[in-house]
Amino acid sequence: MEYQIILNTPLGPMTACSDGISLTGLRFNADAAAGLSVPDSPDSDNPVFQETRAWLDSYFAGRDPGFTPHLCLRGTDFQKRVWEILLSIPYGQTMTYGEVAALMGNRVSPRAAGGAVGRNPAAIIVPCHRVMGKNGRLTGYAWGLRRKSQLLEMERAGAAPPETGSAPLFSEKRSEKHSVKRS
Repeated sequence: MEYQIILNTPLGPMTACSDGISLTGLRFNADAAAGLSVPDSPDSDNPVFQETRAWLDSYFAGRDPGFTPHLCLRGTDFQKRVWEILLSIPYGQTMTYGEVAALMGNRVSPRAAGGAVGRNPAAIIVPCHRVMGKNGRLTGYAWGLRRKSQLLEMERAGAAPPETGSAPLFSEKRSEKHSVKRS
C-alpha cells in the first residue's frame, strides 16, 4: 500500500509518498508553480510523514535539518549511487554534473550522471537542486530554474524563501493508493 499526503510549503504544495515504513517520494505538485495551496486536512499519524514534515519545517526555516528521513527510493543501482552522492553535498554548497560523474568512476559521463540526477524521486531531501552545470551555471531542474535558484539562495543565506501564498507553512491531505509494488 502507498500513502500520500500533500504538504503546503513556501515554494508551493508538495506530495510526499510512503510505503508506511519509509519515504518513497517527495515532489512539487503541478500547481505549485502557480503558488496555489491545497486545503488543510487532519494530521497523519504516520511517523514517516511526521519525520518528513519535521525535516521540511527545519529546512524552510533556513536551517540544515541535520538528519535525513528514512528513504526507500526506487531506481536502478546507477541512479541510487548518484542519489547517494547527492546526499553527500553539504547544505549551502553545490557540485557540478561533471563532479558527480567523476565520483561515480572513470567511465561515467556528466550527461549520464545528469540523467540520474533528473530522476531523483525525493526533491529537496535528496538535493538535486545543488547540482550545477559546467562552470557553476544554473541548469536543469524538474520543477523550474526559478525554484532551483530560490532553494540555493535560501541555503546560502540561511533564511526561508518568500511565501508564495497565504497558506500555513505545512498542512497535509492524505490519500491511499493500492497497486504499488515494493522493490
